[in-house]
Amino acid sequence: MTSGESNNPFALSIGDLMAALLLVFILLVGATLLLVKENEERTVELISENEALQDSLYQDLRREFEDDLPRWSAVIERKTLSIRFREPEVLFEKGEATVRPRFEQILNNFFPRYIRILRRPQYRSSIREIRIEGHTSSEWAPGATEEEAYFNNMRLSQNRTRTVLRYVLGTLGRERTQDWTRNLITANGLSSSDLIYTEAGREDREASRRVEFRVRTNAESQLEKILDQLVQDREGLRSQIRDQ
Repeated sequence: MTSGESNNPFALSIGDLMAALLLVFILLVGATLLLVKENEERTVELISENEALQDSLYQDLRREFEDDLPRWSAVIERKTLSIRFREPEVLFEKGEATVRPRFEQILNNFFPRYIRILRRPQYRSSIREIRIEGHTSSEWAPGATEEEAYFNNMRLSQNRTRTVLRYVLGTLGRERTQDWTRNLITANGLSSSDLIYTEAGREDREASRRVEFRVRTNAESQLEKILDQLVQDREGLRSQIRDQ
């Protein structure tokens, strides 16, 4: 070190500079690890909360509809909180979007009771979306290509779910109930994107033609955000280590 550098109180040796950079790196990594740990703990907490909520809601739905489901040819999926109406001949005419009379009767009975459960105090603030999902098989008219069949079925499934949405809103009498439901309910035509298969691995065309009512909770959306943040945090940590 020269005489001028020794008299400069701000002069740093290479070793001092490296030590300072290492300290900054350690602090950054420590902060990132802490954030990752906090997000992981929050993820576990949200998963537990969501499982408890879903289990409670599933039990209430099952108790409410268990005697009706066989008559309606419907089932409740515990994992997705989906009520699946799976008798295509009851739902719509083939290739048509008008709700058939028998399905109207079912919806008149089902939907007001369904909304009453979702609006219970323990659930109503946790409901993010009430989805009406329309599903089709992969087939269309003879000679149609796979792409033509997909888009024709997409249009058909979208028309059907919109028709069902319009109908079920009309089954709700009280204006407050209608407003609450309207703010949450969506119509989702999914064409043949979620087919049902037999045990032999073949498409079950009859079972694939269905309408489902499904609930999504706030915990699901919060969990998705935290999981995305966890991925970003870990990528940032890897990047810091590589750069170092």
